[in-house]
Amino acid sequence: MTETPISELIDVAALERFINEQVPGERGPIQVQKHVAGFSNETFYVSRGEQQWVLRRPPRGPLLPTAHDVVREYRYLSALWGRARVPRPVAVCEDTSVIGAPFYLMERLDGVVIRGEVPAAYDTPEGRRKLAEELVDGLVELHAVDWQAAGLTGKGETYLSRQIERWAKQWELTRPRTRELPGLDSVTDWLRARLPAEADVSVVHGDYKLDNTIFAKDAPRLLGILDWEMATIGDPLADLGWLLSTWGDPGDPPGTRRFQEERAVLTAADGFPSREEMAALYEARSGRSMKHFAFYSVLAVYKMAVILEGLYMHYLEKTASNPGAADFEWYVPVLIDRMHRLMGEY
Repeated sequence: MTETPISELIDVAALERFINEQVPGERGPIQVQKHVAGFSNETFYVSRGEQQWVLRRPPRGPLLPTAHDVVREYRYLSALWGRARVPRPVAVCEDTSVIGAPFYLMERLDGVVIRGEVPAAYDTPEGRRKLAEELVDGLVELHAVDWQAAGLTGKGETYLSRQIERWAKQWELTRPRTRELPGLDSVTDWLRARLPAEADVSVVHGDYKLDNTIFAKDAPRLLGILDWEMATIGDPLADLGWLLSTWGDPGDPPGTRRFQEERAVLTAADGFPSREEMAALYEARSGRSMKHFAFYSVLAVYKMAVILEGLYMHYLEKTASNPGAADFEWYVPVLIDRMHRLMGEY
């Protein structure tokens, strides 16, 4: 799949005018570079002299309802700036005539996104343990934010039921544009029948995982939480379920782990806590019970399967932001099998 030229994704001249008019600093030419990693919103590095930002815009092509809302991302960043570990929001533009889509700018943090290897400065058992603890601490801090004082609103008490219905709806909208997936509908029914009777309410990131954070290069210190597209007010344990659904070897059959191999190998290294240890650490530092955590584990994989099938849809329609979305043809059925194993253990 040939990479789309920047000129087809961004009107650079119009973006330069916007930045020179709206962003403090010395006016001048800008440089724009496409960031290839990631499968959802289009991400670019933008610079003007020594100033450096990250730009986020939706992908091209028809979008599913509620998906790729970058203006909403910006609203959450603005509310959480100074309260949680997030990059500083810089500017937002809802006028699609500027670059062809809504977009926002945030500061570019000087750190590293950890995917396949831990930075050499702390690639030790002690450093890996501290890295994992920082991930948990960042999540606990986020869930402790007084979201009402931050100016956010939401119906957190109905979050879990709305999540199930939202992803069920997304699947129904995606199905005609991709394929049938045997076994997915029965997961929907299972989740509906096992909603926990009580839950806490907090800010929920919605996609909290190792490679959606940025760490310092010289120490296991979490600098910022990235990719706020899924942020909302809801049940904090959904974030923990999502993090641990991406943590270590998920137990999928041999030969089907290629997509998550990097992360699985990384977090299986000496020093990284197990899933159970991570859940216990969060429980100890947040005070929240893990009584119904199996439900949150299934919900996390269900959400992942529907999201990845949506990204596979973009691949089929030649609008994917990352050609790696082709792998979801075989990986989504693997996730469905995983959900059924988790359901059998409940």
